[in-house]
Amino acid sequence: MTEQQTGKHPLLRLDGVSVNVGGTTVCHEVSIAVREGETHVLLGHNGSGKSSLLNAIMGTGPFQVSSGRIEFAGIDITEASVTERARLGLGMAAQRPPQLPGVTVAKLAHAIGRDEHLQAAAETMRLGQLVPRDVNVGFSGGETKRWEVMKLLLQQPTLCLFDEPESGVDLEHVAVVGKAIRGLLDTPTADGRPRGALIITHTGFILDHLDTAIGHTMTDGRIVETGDAHSMFERMRRQGFAA
Repeated sequence: MTEQQTGKHPLLRLDGVSVNVGGTTVCHEVSIAVREGETHVLLGHNGSGKSSLLNAIMGTGPFQVSSGRIEFAGIDITEASVTERARLGLGMAAQRPPQLPGVTVAKLAHAIGRDEHLQAAAETMRLGQLVPRDVNVGFSGGETKRWEVMKLLLQQPTLCLFDEPESGVDLEHVAVVGKAIRGLLDTPTADGRPRGALIITHTGFILDHLDTAIGHTMTDGRIVETGDAHSMFERMRRQGFAA
């Protein structure tokens, strides 16, 4: 059935979105639709525009939408603030998140009303030692990546954005990250809606934890291929992104 017949909008719709950073266009007329229950994976070499696109979806600067439209569940969020997008149900595990001196993990959980879920999330990500510490201050690279996933476990967004969640994580904790992401995506929201996700990966590890995923290859800021993420990544692993 078509979207008009069901009356349901995709969780995320990018309609001809171009992204500008410092006067340079880094993403060109990107169109993607992520529906409830779908996981989409962005593949591509470094510098191809993947992280810029995710930041533009989340509304974080200095990434500006220069043309096109971003919708969440049918709502135009192209000009919405990060706070507005988060309140609607978007959440992002960033590749290089900022440090928050003076704001502990426990305080952040309290600020978003998730105190009662903090211990369970910390145990899932094996990060109990970080609860009393300031967010991202003195965290190792692997701890930072796991904390970003833990943050989404606390936030419970409807649309989950992950920027290389497994990169830089030691082998001991790679499976922890994958299992946590799979568990989050497989759990409906509080009002019973299936979640959706858009994930950037270089290692392809996260695909081991996803039964199905739609893949998109980005080259020079453009989507050049869409298909089954697992088969696309296997081909790229053997032949490279240019093949």
